[in-house]
Amino acid sequence: MTDSKKRRLSMLDGLASTGAPATPGSMMSSNRALRSARDAVDAHHVWDLDPAEIDDDRFADRLDPQDVLDLRASIEQNGQTVPILVRRHPTETNRYLLVYGRRRLEAIRGSGKLGKVRALIASLDDSAALRAQVSENTGRRDLSYIERALFARELLDSGFGSQAQIAEVLNVTRSAVSMAVSVAKTVGPDLARAIGPAHGIGRPRWEALAKDLAETRPDPADLSQIAQAARDAAAGGARTDDSEEPDTDPSVAAFDAVVRHLKKGSPARRGTKARAKTTPLVIGGSVAGTVRKSNGAVRLDLTTVEEGFADWLDGQAQSLIEELHARWKSGS
Repeated sequence: MTDSKKRRLSMLDGLASTGAPATPGSMMSSNRALRSARDAVDAHHVWDLDPAEIDDDRFADRLDPQDVLDLRASIEQNGQTVPILVRRHPTETNRYLLVYGRRRLEAIRGSGKLGKVRALIASLDDSAALRAQVSENTGRRDLSYIERALFARELLDSGFGSQAQIAEVLNVTRSAVSMAVSVAKTVGPDLARAIGPAHGIGRPRWEALAKDLAETRPDPADLSQIAQAARDAAAGGARTDDSEEPDTDPSVAAFDAVVRHLKKGSPARRGTKARAKTTPLVIGGSVAGTVRKSNGAVRLDLTTVEEGFADWLDGQAQSLIEELHARWKSGS
C-alpha cells in the first residue's frame, strides 16, 4: 500500500482522536463506527465539492452551534486540513447529504476566498450515517447532557428505533436513554434552547431541574424569558441576580437563573409545612391562651387562668367537648 493511500485511510481514524479522550467503551464504539464509515468511502479519495451541492438534513444534535468565524479565518489562512464526510443523495444526482463536518462546511460556505470544500464521499445508509455522526461528536465529547437528551428524544419521536436501538447508537444503557428522554420531555425544547447547551451541567442537575419543573409546573414562557435574559446578560459580561461568577458560560448562567427562580417561587411546593393558624383566647378582657389549628388538628392552650378554673375545666372537659360537638352538629 502506498504512503498516499495509507494517509487517506487514516483520515477518518484521526477524527476519532480529536479533543479529550473518551472512555474505553465509548472510544471502541466511536472507532468502530468511524472505521465503518472509512471503509465505505469511495476509493478513499478526497474530493473538492461545491458547498451548494451538499444538503444537511441530519437530526439536530446541538443547541448552540459554535461561531464559525474563527474556524473560517483558520481555514482561509491554513487550508482545510480535515475533510468533511458526505454521502450521495439517494434520489438526486450530483447532490450529497452531510454526515458530519457542519462547522467546516458552514465556514467555507461563508468564505469569499474559498469556493470548494474537501470531502470524503461514503456509501452509507441512514443508520450508518447517523452512527458516524454520533460517533464523531461523541469521540470529541462536544455534546452536553441536554443536547444528548434532546437528540435521543428526537430519534425516538421520529421513529428511528426503540430505546434499546437508540442506546446502542449512543453507546449508553437503555435506562440512561429512558431517563434522558424523560428529562428532555419535561424541560421541553423551548426552555432548553433558551438555556443553551450548558456544558458542565451534568445529568444530576438536569434531573433535579426536571423534577422541580414537574412539581411546580411554572409557565414555560416565563422561564424561557428568564433564561434568555440571564444568558444575554452573561454574554455581555454583566452579573445576573446574585451570581458570584462574572465570567460564567452564558448558558450555565441561564440554567442557574432558572434554578434560582424555581427555588424562590415555590417554598410550599418543596415540602414546607403549611403555617398553623393561631387564634388568641380572651377571658375577662385579657389573653388567657390560644387555639392552634394545623393539618386537621386543634390544640387548646390555656396558660393564664385561675388554678380553680383550671381544675374545674379538667373535670368538665369531656362533657364540654361533647356539648360543643353537639351544638356544631345541630348548627346552633
